[in-house]
Amino acid sequence: MTTENETVVLSAEQTLATLDRLATRLARTITRPEKRVVVGIRRGGAVVAQLLCERLNHLLGVQLPVGFLDISFYRDDLNTVGPNPVVAPTDLDMDIDDKRIVLVDDVLFTGRTIRAGLNALFDYGRPEWVDLLVLVDRGCRQLPIQPDFAGLIMEAGRNETVKLVKNPEGWMVVLKQVKRASSY
Repeated sequence: MTTENETVVLSAEQTLATLDRLATRLARTITRPEKRVVVGIRRGGAVVAQLLCERLNHLLGVQLPVGFLDISFYRDDLNTVGPNPVVAPTDLDMDIDDKRIVLVDDVLFTGRTIRAGLNALFDYGRPEWVDLLVLVDRGCRQLPIQPDFAGLIMEAGRNETVKLVKNPEGWMVVLKQVKRASSY
């Protein structure tokens, strides 16, 4: 259910179709599945990684390892989150040394979450390669980070947020108007 200041960008059905297209594109690049690991950035990226991995496993006929990173303590804005940040467990029980990682997030905005994800990832090993896959690339980058795979590329203003949310039909992407403090 959306509120009056929210707009559905991808319905639950469109989100699944977008994930199917991403999985198909990514599967075409996988020649050695034993070298691939899918890693989702908590929270939204973990959901996308799990759904993506299910589709990849079906397309490839293998079980790719999937892990999840919590980046809370790698963020450069931790002091703005509040005194009690929500920390989820990192679940990266597989060896990532010399593996080809698919780092997954739901929405790419400034690039700071991905930077934190890369820092966290390299604390667990030294991958051979890291591909970045995002469900939505909404622009407004502050760091030179670009996805290798993006399900939807859209423009969203600085006074808008783009979020992956769950409703009774499934996961969908919504755009919401927010009030931001002036940076002046």
